[in-house]
Amino acid sequence: MKFSRLALAIALASPAVFAANETPRFDEQLKLPEVVVTASRTAESKGDTYSAVTVFTRDDIDRLQPSTVADLLRRTPGVQIKQDGGRGSTTGIFIRGTKTAQTLVLIDGQRVNSPDGGSAPLSLLSVDQIERIEVLRGPRSAIYGSDAIGGVIQIFTRRAEGQGLKPRVRVAYGSHDTWEQSAGLSGGNAATRFSLSLSHEKSNGFSRADTSTGTDADADGFENTAVALNLNHRFNEHTEAGFNFNQAEGDSEYDAFGWGVHPYEEFNHRFASAYLDSRVSSNWNTRLEVGYSESDVGHLDKLAPANNSHSNIERESLAWINQVEVAPRHRLTLGADWYRDHVKTSSEYAEDSRYNAAAFIQYAFSGERFGGELGVRHDDNEMFSSENTWNAALKLPVHDSHTLSLSYGEGFRAPTFTDLYYPFASNPNLEAETSKTYELRWLAEVGNAIEFEAALYRTDLRDAIVWDNTVFMPRNVQEARLTGLELSLKAEVLGWHNQISASLLKPEDRTSGNDLQYRARRTMSWDVDRRFGVFTAGATWKAVGRAYDDAANTRGVPGHGTLGLRASWRATPELEVALKADNLFDKSYYNAIGYQEDGRSTQLAFTWTPSL
Repeated sequence: MKFSRLALAIALASPAVFAANETPRFDEQLKLPEVVVTASRTAESKGDTYSAVTVFTRDDIDRLQPSTVADLLRRTPGVQIKQDGGRGSTTGIFIRGTKTAQTLVLIDGQRVNSPDGGSAPLSLLSVDQIERIEVLRGPRSAIYGSDAIGGVIQIFTRRAEGQGLKPRVRVAYGSHDTWEQSAGLSGGNAATRFSLSLSHEKSNGFSRADTSTGTDADADGFENTAVALNLNHRFNEHTEAGFNFNQAEGDSEYDAFGWGVHPYEEFNHRFASAYLDSRVSSNWNTRLEVGYSESDVGHLDKLAPANNSHSNIERESLAWINQVEVAPRHRLTLGADWYRDHVKTSSEYAEDSRYNAAAFIQYAFSGERFGGELGVRHDDNEMFSSENTWNAALKLPVHDSHTLSLSYGEGFRAPTFTDLYYPFASNPNLEAETSKTYELRWLAEVGNAIEFEAALYRTDLRDAIVWDNTVFMPRNVQEARLTGLELSLKAEVLGWHNQISASLLKPEDRTSGNDLQYRARRTMSWDVDRRFGVFTAGATWKAVGRAYDDAANTRGVPGHGTLGLRASWRATPELEVALKADNLFDKSYYNAIGYQEDGRSTQLAFTWTPSL
């Protein structure tokens, strides 16, 4: 039995529907903008979630023409991105003022944050291989455990477009002699479906350093070859299994400001996962997930090999997630997590592996007059003892089209291997960072043309891990308060689709009274698009306020604004031509002192989707 998009959304919103109908396939659920997976680790209607979530579907990606994942994330209210010089450079993510290591990143359900440094390799993902991205803002440690203090970013790779073979080919060329080439094939039958994507990106780049002397004056190139495979099989109308594999391999040059002669990084990241999902009865759905990831990274120097260093990181994981409808409108989510990290680097660590075991339970109720949820998770970590985290929320419909939500959430982040064991510059006595967040959110839908959301929040961080120059080691010393307001608006005006997001943030270091590094107090993004038959046109304006490059707030990073234009032409039913120009007015700006971001850049792309 096939489901329309509306029927799928209704089915997901009410598990009882499954008693009489076929359970929708997971790849079909991921194509619905009304569905969210990340908030509860099971598919549910976006209107039933208690967290602020932004969803980018494949249609959004095609319309907005982003070059990188970071380009998409910048459009999310409350999200700031810091890059040290364009594509392929180190990418920092600040959700609601929290730091990069305090945001959990998942690819197809598997955590990809490095246990060594805490970051995730977002700059290496090809956007052509992505089906959708969900950005959850606010703590979710009660569901995911460590790292989910600021929020959770989940990336789902491309899924099949239904039965039959559907190929696609894309070729793009742009500034800095940048080539993007990708090919994909998806298809299958009623039981088995697959999606295979291959991509290659290469760019001569530009000098990331703002200096013009020595080796720092050369262009810093980037090359990345990636493959993504999704395979799933449906055993019967209620049970399916799937497998995901992703690999990115390449190199990225950078500037070391005198520390290296000609440094670059070689990387090879591999992620694999599998799942078995079954609706055991009309009110119980169970899902088992296993995962494995490995990252090899070499920090090399073409002219000074003595500076070379390597690291190898492995992670095995296992998760069991259950959703039970204990009564009409009463839902229980419970499960268990386990993962083990292994780290091998050129620097010998006192410990090179650790495990984390956890169990969680969350109750949700959705009534006519109010709804709510209450959850708790217990994590037992081999290195830093245990942690309990709670979350609670209350939702009050105040009108047919207006809803208020009140929520409280706790979060924590485990110290990394570098924090604990890096030779002569670590602290094995570190405690986990913790947080408490209070949030008031208002959601309004006016007809079918306007959707407005506002969120007011405060996050108190304790025992934040910072580097202490007096003792040359990290310590639990910092306390911070992050107070903010997020606004987002979607509206159709005279045929133009507008999507606006704005954020106000006070990122206060409670110890010194200064602003936290790299956090701007004001950000804004505005996308506007319209279709004219076979043509589309759009523009993006992004603005970022002033921030500081240092904890003492003595080195300011000026604010900036950029404008981008885009257009596409459906030349034939099988061929689309797209053209875009970013930073149209060639604005000179940077996110960190010593680096520069790209000036005006253009790209022409051809996408061919032949019918077989």
